[in-house]
Amino acid sequence: MIRHSVILKLKSGINSADRQAFFNAVDKLALIPDVQKFEVLRQISPKNKFEYGISMEFDNQVHYDSYSNHPEHVAFIQNFWMKNVEDFLEIDYSLL
Repeated sequence: MIRHSVILKLKSGINSADRQAFFNAVDKLALIPDVQKFEVLRQISPKNKFEYGISMEFDNQVHYDSYSNHPEHVAFIQNFWMKNVEDFLEIDYSLL
């Protein structure tokens, strides 16, 4: 099992329409084959600068790689991520 998580901060000054379009596009990532336990979260700790988290699981590395290279994911990165995200931290976990 691989848990893929991305913690992010949106660019300052992003308007509400662009924010909504970004999260609508994020939600569509859950429809990519082999994505499991998909969650979009608001970060509430005052200990860091990030605002949101996206988390999902995959059965194995093959499924994770397939997701990463899927045309819908690639289009999301190009059309929404690069335009709207100021900073992020990506963490991928596997069970011990």
